[in-house]
Amino acid sequence: MRGFIQRDFSNKINELRKNANGASTPMALLHHELSAENAVLPFSLSLPVSHFKASLAPLQMEFPPAMSTAARVAPTFPDSIFRAYDIRGVVPKTLTAETAYWIGRAIGSQSLAQGEPNVSVGRDGRLSGPELVEQLIQGLADSGCHVSDVGLVPTPALYYAANVLAGKSGVMLTGSHNPSDYNGFKIVIAGDTLANEQIQALHNRLKNNDLTSGKGSITQVDILQRYSDQITGDVKLARRLKVVVDCGNGAAGVIAPQLLEALNCEIIPLFCDVDGNFPNHHPDPGKPENLIDLIAKVKETGADVGLAFDGDGDRVGVVTNTGENVFADRLLMLFARDVVARNPNAEIIFDVKCTRRLTPLIKEYGGRPLMWKTGHSLIKKKMKETGALLAGEMSGHVFFKERWFGFDDGIYSAARLLEILSKEKSTAQELFQTFPNDISTPEINIHVTEESKFSIIDALHDAQWGEGANLTTIDGVRVDYAKGWGLVRASNTTPVLVLRFEADTEAELQRIKDVFHAQLKRVAPDLQLPF
Repeated sequence: MRGFIQRDFSNKINELRKNANGASTPMALLHHELSAENAVLPFSLSLPVSHFKASLAPLQMEFPPAMSTAARVAPTFPDSIFRAYDIRGVVPKTLTAETAYWIGRAIGSQSLAQGEPNVSVGRDGRLSGPELVEQLIQGLADSGCHVSDVGLVPTPALYYAANVLAGKSGVMLTGSHNPSDYNGFKIVIAGDTLANEQIQALHNRLKNNDLTSGKGSITQVDILQRYSDQITGDVKLARRLKVVVDCGNGAAGVIAPQLLEALNCEIIPLFCDVDGNFPNHHPDPGKPENLIDLIAKVKETGADVGLAFDGDGDRVGVVTNTGENVFADRLLMLFARDVVARNPNAEIIFDVKCTRRLTPLIKEYGGRPLMWKTGHSLIKKKMKETGALLAGEMSGHVFFKERWFGFDDGIYSAARLLEILSKEKSTAQELFQTFPNDISTPEINIHVTEESKFSIIDALHDAQWGEGANLTTIDGVRVDYAKGWGLVRASNTTPVLVLRFEADTEAELQRIKDVFHAQLKRVAPDLQLPF
């Protein structure tokens, strides 16, 4: 009997090695180097294994959820995938199923080291997701963790799971707003979103083979209904709104239209079917060209507002009833007014790319403004440190601690916006026109080398910025003047310098741009500047 099972199991593994195109697929058991000669397979005749039940159904066996791989040593992985806020790469060039398995081992080992054996896992709608998440989950289980697999969800639903389920650790497999061949890992361990040295610590675990082995478990959990129920129980609209919802074929499509409809909205869906090819437009509402379809549909239907989500649903873009793009820092003005009205003296955090108009406005409301570094992980850490009730980034990440959990959630932020709009007699366009609005540039990216970007920023600290210049150097160099400001910072995720300018007149805007142009050319004469 054992010989038959061993031979048949070996045949099944050979079948599983081939995907639909006949290419090799690194399944979990291949990582364990099992063969018909050396595999001794304890099994139960009662429960199926989720990873193999389609292929192994005739055998009705269950293999242990974790098999020790302590004898295996993790291979070498590209340094480039271990980034400031997450782990991210191009599939299959720098990120493979094998990579996902070992990253699961590293995350599981770190979570256990911090006393958290329970880890929630979700994925977005990218085509590489099913294979990568299978290996990620297997790696976590093989480290000894108990995995709650929440399936295809937007990132906020995974963050929600890591707040309300048994454990406070979670991993979201997502490429966010990157091109379709990207994928990556956003990681929470014991309630802390990993960034910078914490990401590098995972890399060091792999380099040093500092990995635990154990018998974990895998459980499928439906988190979307619970997530939806909690939002619809918290947010109440005063009147019905007509809303165009553009999910950009991203993961928000599995829940956002239904959830917002349950709030008493008439929903006009746009690209809400999940498609990892992103066939209609890139799922990045921070780029104006990706809002063209949304603006057209809002005007065509006479909607009250238009909402756009990025590829994993943790960011939101907004257009008014007339089709005007509301930048995230102006959206934060509205949210700050709402939150501070109930919470006098509340701290409100915003990143260095946001408008200069936020600081005096938040003070006028009775709140305490705090400018901080760009990056969702860094903002969340600062919120925990300060107890801030609200934060926002120019990229469209909005973080509510008041009435919510403090993580970036494009869907919840959209619901809070609709709640406010439903109580207003004015239109969205009229409402946002009441807030100050300077002349500003979109984000300008200048390509440099990974090695030079930080040295250029360092050199600019001692630049001649002119009379009345007030420097902020927490993240790059931001120079505020009486009537405007400019920023140059090094991107933490790509080899580019990021610039933005704002002023109350076109003439002042050009003057500030000219100052930055001169100083950048002084420290890096070969830079190609588009302004």
